[in-house]
Amino acid sequence: MDISVVIPLYNEAESLPELAAWIERVMTDHDFTYEVIFVDDGSTDDSWKVIRDLTKKNPALHGISFRRNYGKSPALNTGFKAAQGDVVITMDADLQDSPDEIPELYRMVMTDGYDLVSGWKRKRYDPLSKTIPTKLFNATARKVSGIKNLHDFNCGLKAYRKDVVKHIEVYGDMHRYIPYLAKNAGFSRIGEKEVHHQARKYGVTKFGLDRFVNGYLDLATLWFTGKFGAKPMHFFGLLGSLMFIIGFIAVMVVGFGKLWDMAHGNPYILVTDSPYFYLSLTMMLLGTMLFLTGFIGELIVRNAPGRNHYEIKEWLGVKENE
Repeated sequence: MDISVVIPLYNEAESLPELAAWIERVMTDHDFTYEVIFVDDGSTDDSWKVIRDLTKKNPALHGISFRRNYGKSPALNTGFKAAQGDVVITMDADLQDSPDEIPELYRMVMTDGYDLVSGWKRKRYDPLSKTIPTKLFNATARKVSGIKNLHDFNCGLKAYRKDVVKHIEVYGDMHRYIPYLAKNAGFSRIGEKEVHHQARKYGVTKFGLDRFVNGYLDLATLWFTGKFGAKPMHFFGLLGSLMFIIGFIAVMVVGFGKLWDMAHGNPYILVTDSPYFYLSLTMMLLGTMLFLTGFIGELIVRNAPGRNHYEIKEWLGVKENE
């Protein structure tokens, strides 16, 4: 099979028929063998009913329905597991991503040799409250990830070599950083294609400003676990050694200062009589404990056997854990 199109969605019943027809037209015009996997993330409208009807008309269309809303990352991860195409394309269901981009994305993976190609919506039909934070977010992501050639990490329109989606795990809200996940997994040929961004035709956006705060926290997590996750002693050992040396030097300075005052008959106080000593020590201990707690918690989440287990109500055209 040439292409698998994975489409996560939540309450997009109005746009689905038009999107399915558009994809079918593009695939037919270019003689692609394909499948489309709609992953319904617990929609409360008629999205699943629409998907059922579409799959009856076209055997290339499949569906996966979550029992409740889990988020975009779980939907993508489940779709990736089911995908069978040589190239996996992801796009949003709101018609803001154009299926006409699919042939060139496919060519860039299969002919140009990219492992992953990410879309770049240079001209966006979004309010300033969304575009300005997006630019800041992408600039930070480029700096931290080291993937300098990507302008839009969060673009839903992406193409992957099949090996990529089978060797990465997307959980939590990590869909924003799939290029970074791919890079950490050893897939370094990451390209970009400028794509057309269309104004939303139906419904409203499902994302608020909180996604930018969560995005930065997720980026910090990825950077830390990618750099120190397999060798935490390189971080904690260095940090602990520095703190010990600085503390030891500070104690020596205070001790020699006290001895100097005693030898010259100057008044002196005990170190433990100074409130600043306890404040500094408390801050150091609390900061270290909080950071260690966050790191250990992240390791537990990453290694929890059920972290990517989601209750799925129904499968259409695909089998569980394919």
